[in-house]
Amino acid sequence: MAEQRKMDLPEILIMTSVEAEKDALERGLNGSTQFKVALTGVGPARAAARTATELAEHSYRYVINAGIAGGFKDKAPVTSIVVASEIVAADLGSESEEGFLSVDELGLGQAAIQTAHPFSSDLEQRLRENEETVTLAPILTLATVTGTSETTNALQQRFPLAAAEAMEGHGVATAADLAGIPVLEVRAISNEIGPRNREAWKIKEALQALERVGRALTEVFS
Repeated sequence: MAEQRKMDLPEILIMTSVEAEKDALERGLNGSTQFKVALTGVGPARAAARTATELAEHSYRYVINAGIAGGFKDKAPVTSIVVASEIVAADLGSESEEGFLSVDELGLGQAAIQTAHPFSSDLEQRLRENEETVTLAPILTLATVTGTSETTNALQQRFPLAAAEAMEGHGVATAADLAGIPVLEVRAISNEIGPRNREAWKIKEALQALERVGRALTEVFS
């Protein structure tokens, strides 16, 4: 009986920041017992703490951070999907007269966490086969959402390969990395990064794309 219960436990933990993202993913997962979807709340600190708590209480083979996000113009169109090749703490470092210095440049740590390969590329391929517009690229994590052209331009100069930004990825990835568990991040794009224009956001459509991400995850991890 104990062995059967162990076999029935989910193997993959998906962390989302808000209930609407959780609901969308669960619709796409369609009752698959292979996954557990849990909430982090908003921001990297809460994401790290909530993920660490989940990992302390249960064993998982993989951890995924999923949700909606902002996309950089010409790299990740609104309603498209970005699968992270790496997860970058974009604002972790120090200001200087010469510009921003990352923790890597300061010799104090590592700002980027690599995602689980080949599963990140497998997910990208599956989404593409499902006729989604998808990009495999770095996703930035920031504690403050970008809302000006100045910050957008600065981020693009510092991270020219990045396609999206969100607020929880590096927190989730840090908890997974410390536990020795492979991590992925996947985001459906709800808005273009730049001057804040809430009326132009397409949250409903992004959540629909996130539901399709859930469906693709069941195909990749079947």
